Amino acid sequence: MAFADLHLHTVFSDGTYTPAELVQRAAKNGLAAIAVVDHDTVGGIELSIEAGKASDLEVLPGIELSTELEDKEIHILGYLIDYKSPLLLEKLDFLKRCRIERVYKITDKLKEIGIDLKPEAVFDIAKEGVPGRLHIARAMVKQKIIRSTFEAFQKYIGDNCPAYVSGFKLSPSEGIQLIKAAKGVPVLAHPYSLNQDELIPQLVSYGLMGLEVYYPEHSQSMVNYYLDLAQKNGLLATGGSDCHGSAKPDIRIGLVKIPYELVEKLKQAKERL
Repeated sequence: MAFADLHLHTVFSDGTYTPAELVQRAAKNGLAAIAVVDHDTVGGIELSIEAGKASDLEVLPGIELSTELEDKEIHILGYLIDYKSPLLLEKLDFLKRCRIERVYKITDKLKEIGIDLKPEAVFDIAKEGVPGRLHIARAMVKQKIIRSTFEAFQKYIGDNCPAYVSGFKLSPSEGIQLIKAAKGVPVLAHPYSLNQDELIPQLVSYGLMGLEVYYPEHSQSMVNYYLDLAQKNGLLATGGSDCHGSAKPDIRIGLVKIPYELVEKLKQAKERL
């Protein structure tokens, strides 16, 4: 039986694996297919696809868009997107500029509370990737300001913490429509983190097509619940590990793997777009 992990990040967002390393590790874990879904960027897709060809591993082009509804962050996964879509690339370029500006604002807030972290230290870790809060947390660990990325989020840069700054985000409707405009299949990421399942029908009305049912933070009872919810709302079921490499060492590639038949259902849904 073939399996897939449809939630993986590379150095092009806040993962620590290059596309080649990601593919190599996925192949070593016996996966038949993976999806690269970096945050608000498609920069790692082409390299991942090329590496996949060499390893006989199927790589699905994807993305994880950060959206916001009434101060609630909602991540929307986009699968089988046209990652060269001019409209998509234009919007992602804007979002990258917003993310860079957010780094400056957060480091300014950290300085106000006595923590001197230069923005350049964050960009040095992000390198060619789209910078985010995990890069800030890693820079703080590297400079021995705190002991772990978890501590950085708990004390300083997590939601409602002293140095938190809200970044510009699309609305869920805009994110879903952007994915569909790029011929992709929009799926709600890790629905447990939303903690407002009553919003799911609203997201469906915007064009949502799937739920990430299988996820490391989902217990078996939660999986059963979201499977039932997906069926009731006519949604696809997907899943993946959300691996970020050494940035989240406990979350390994293939920690969550789904039957390949769910990939086939994604492809069938794309054909109907």
